[in-house]
Amino acid sequence: MNAIQCNTDTEPRRWDMADAVRIWVWICAYLNGVGWMLSAMHQLTVAGYVAALLGGMTVLCAWKLKTSGTTFPKVRWRKLLCRFRRPFPAAFLILAAMALLGGVLYAPSNYDALAYRIPRVLHWVAAGQWHWIHTIFPRINTRSCGIEWFSTPVIVLLKTTRPLFLINVISFLLLPGLVFSVFTRLGVQRRVAWHWMWIVPTGYGLLLQAASLGNDLFGATFALAAVDFALRAKVTRAPRDFFASVLAAAMMTSAKTGNLPLLLPWAIAILPALASTLRWPWRTAAVCVLAVVASALPTMVLNEKYCGDWSGLAPETREFKKDPVFQAEVNTVLLVMENFAPPVFPLAKKWNQTMDRAMPPELGARLRRTVMQPDCWLWLSEMQIEENAGLGFGVSVLLLISVAAAMFAKPGLRQPTGRATWQTCVRLAPFISLGALMTQSHMSFFARLMVSYYALLLPPFLMCAGQESLLKKRWWRAAAFTVFLMAAGLLILSPARPLFPVQTILGQVRMHAPDSGRLARAERVYSVYRQRPDAFAPVRDVLPPDLKVLGLVTYDDPETSLWWPFGSRRIEHVCPGDTAADLKRRGIEYVLMRADSFENWFGCSPDDWFKRMNAQVVQEMTLELLVAAGPREWYLVKLQ
Repeated sequence: MNAIQCNTDTEPRRWDMADAVRIWVWICAYLNGVGWMLSAMHQLTVAGYVAALLGGMTVLCAWKLKTSGTTFPKVRWRKLLCRFRRPFPAAFLILAAMALLGGVLYAPSNYDALAYRIPRVLHWVAAGQWHWIHTIFPRINTRSCGIEWFSTPVIVLLKTTRPLFLINVISFLLLPGLVFSVFTRLGVQRRVAWHWMWIVPTGYGLLLQAASLGNDLFGATFALAAVDFALRAKVTRAPRDFFASVLAAAMMTSAKTGNLPLLLPWAIAILPALASTLRWPWRTAAVCVLAVVASALPTMVLNEKYCGDWSGLAPETREFKKDPVFQAEVNTVLLVMENFAPPVFPLAKKWNQTMDRAMPPELGARLRRTVMQPDCWLWLSEMQIEENAGLGFGVSVLLLISVAAAMFAKPGLRQPTGRATWQTCVRLAPFISLGALMTQSHMSFFARLMVSYYALLLPPFLMCAGQESLLKKRWWRAAAFTVFLMAAGLLILSPARPLFPVQTILGQVRMHAPDSGRLARAERVYSVYRQRPDAFAPVRDVLPPDLKVLGLVTYDDPETSLWWPFGSRRIEHVCPGDTAADLKRRGIEYVLMRADSFENWFGCSPDDWFKRMNAQVVQEMTLELLVAAGPREWYLVKLQ
């Protein structure tokens, strides 16, 4: 893994893993800065992005020519392929190829992406700028914009979301090198770090998002990069490492505001390199400006302005009670439950029923005031999917077994290093960050929220002197490959991107077990996921062909489908306070709304609302957008 080790400024420059990560960090930060800049100029358009991308490519090529003498590096394919002949790298490569295949075969179906991450981009592009969207669904406004600003030029220029899965494919492929570099710089033995660099990315929350539009993996890569380049900068004193670390930390927060506590380990890691910034004051100032723009800070300022809370969570957590100690206790239980739940758990229904029966009423009420559904019920899912997965059963169990076995194993010939006080602080700081998140989070699927934290939490557990001696044990290697196999099985079975002929196999099984409830459930799950990328196609089929504006009453529905084909129509959200005159002024003639919207949001019966708005129902239809919610009735109404 010499290619992962950094080069000092006195050594000949060569292409290595750090260069790839560095370029990725700069590209993402640049696109975030460009997004806000073009938005300020009302130029979220094809012309605006063409000009910005050409300018960025010119600067990148000039930088490469200046630093390495070549614009495009020579890739040593033979040397690269030789590395992947060994079992652990080969297993990782197979998993990466499977994830890539799933992304190629299937349209993006991540629910959060379809419900608010892509729609918010479409709203901005339709208006030519970022704006606070008129809606009852707060997440479309309040969430940080890191992956959205990367997605915007793709949507603007190509009018599709299909290539967006490559964002997470690249993030996933960068993980092994980053894990190895961070682990070794924090005192983990090189051989131990080398084996775990291939195992850690098989964590279900990372692997299942490798070809999706989820933003947890996207943020996890920047969390590692921020600490890695900070640790490098202490040794190299090179501006390229310091600047990459600052921008990676900014992008880490921009990807998810839940990553803000991870600024603590980054700040400790970057501290020794701060003095060297005095040598490049103007470059440092310019990079810091870009970092501020590319970070979560703009979103935090706008949240404070529009909803009075920098985090943007106030509209969603207003009814929850602040109880940091109890929140930490609940999130600890959830963290253990969700990470040690089997990847496929057929007994989930019985588990959930048992939890319902065994839950004391007082405790249940307190949980509902502390954590969102379904975590407030301590339920588990039948399968680990990208919307709920954390580190996962395989890696969690292997880590637990390895730590326990290492305590009794014979120490290796080379003892772990990195006992310096500063390194110890860097290793322990992520646990303080985790504690801060645990005491504040009310969100469900806590194990998934921690995806960016896991790799930074692992070094202290892998520094035991006996870890190296485990690597040659047959049982340990067999356990490690079992982890790979379970991860591969989960990729094959994933409802979002199954890698087997679902309809054919389930149809054959149905012939032999026509009354099977579990089989019916499986068919339903795969069917809903297959239809989700274009869930509102039945609605589009009944819309007038020349309709340019469609009103929508929505809260956490996969709105993206209604925009297809991109540029053909605009979606305008309808809120309870809107009058018929307001809708007419916005050009809204048709409104799509869920039947339960009247009770949940409007506080009146459907007939009362139709009468008040002078509207009539044009079409009624039943849509199943989410398996857990079941089929729901929708109305398409026309304003008279």
